[in-house]
Amino acid sequence: QVQLVESGGGLVQAGDSLRLSCAASGRTFSGYIMGWFRQAPAKEREFVASITWTGGISYYIDSVKGRFTISRDNVKNTVYLQMNSLKPEDTAVYYCATRSMYNPNWGYWGQGTQVTVSS
Repeated sequence: QVQLVESGGGLVQAGDSLRLSCAASGRTFSGYIMGWFRQAPAKEREFVASITWTGGISYYIDSVKGRFTISRDNVKNTVYLQMNSLKPEDTAVYYCATRSMYNPNWGYWGQGTQVTVSS
């Protein structure tokens, strides 16, 4: 079965950086897309970034462009989210997810890792 385990969250100050990791296992991820989502307190879940497993093509929402970078290590089966210039509004639980390139539904999710940015 597919498992996604996030790590790397923490408490930081505005302007600091964090790198989140998502350890993926359970299948070959060729033909899949890996994504990062976040959910702030009392807010709905929000898509943040994604990357295709094979080609490494990435996509970001406007609010994180230039600050966040998604990447993957195909050997280690790990997806990363490098977060720079963090802002208080980035505070949220960050989730790793995956879906097939041929299915629009994000079918697998990790447990999440907390990121708190103080001002």
